[in-house]
Amino acid sequence: MNKIICQYPKLITISGLDGSGKSTQVELLKKYLESQGKSFWYFHAVEFSIGNKILNKRKKSPLASLYERGKPAALPFIKGEMERDFEKSVIKANWIEIQLRKIALLIDIFRFKRIMKKKDVDYIVSDRYFYDSVVNISYLETKFPSELFAERFIPKPDQAFFVKVSPEKIMTRERKPDQGLEYLAAKEKIYESKVSGWNMIVLGGDNAKEKIFEEIKKSI
Repeated sequence: MNKIICQYPKLITISGLDGSGKSTQVELLKKYLESQGKSFWYFHAVEFSIGNKILNKRKKSPLASLYERGKPAALPFIKGEMERDFEKSVIKANWIEIQLRKIALLIDIFRFKRIMKKKDVDYIVSDRYFYDSVVNISYLETKFPSELFAERFIPKPDQAFFVKVSPEKIMTRERKPDQGLEYLAAKEKIYESKVSGWNMIVLGGDNAKEKIFEEIKKSI
């Protein structure tokens, strides 16, 4: 009796600080895979997250619509709530909010595992993988440190990369993150403590983007 072998897509992830150029590398990777006749699914942990789906529903609510149109009668009632919802970067959270993020991460991991098995593609590529979500939560819970239970369930990529660029270098770029130098420096320390355990290949982010991508191509 012949044995049926299930071939899952190869998972390639590129992590790094905000503004390090990981999205640029994913775009180069996507173009390269297309040129090789390979199919892929682009995965973005934030866009995929159940929390983001809930937020998008709130943005489409009647109150959000009134806020966007700027109707005077509605503004006093909903202005504060909508501004919080559309906040660009979350750099603070209380204990309850952090626990909710952890629960959501665990749910998203199992949702991803189920979908990943059904994807009929050669590769899954990501520049916002669950590793980056772990780092974000770890940053937020500095005052409430605890083990991140969900981390042990994250599917291990076939190849994981880390684009290493100093926070100071990132802040000199034209499109620099709005969170600031202190935020980037704190996240850099978290990444450094995780890179080895996550078996990441460290890429020199100060090099030209084409040179960085050559290192990625060699490894996949």
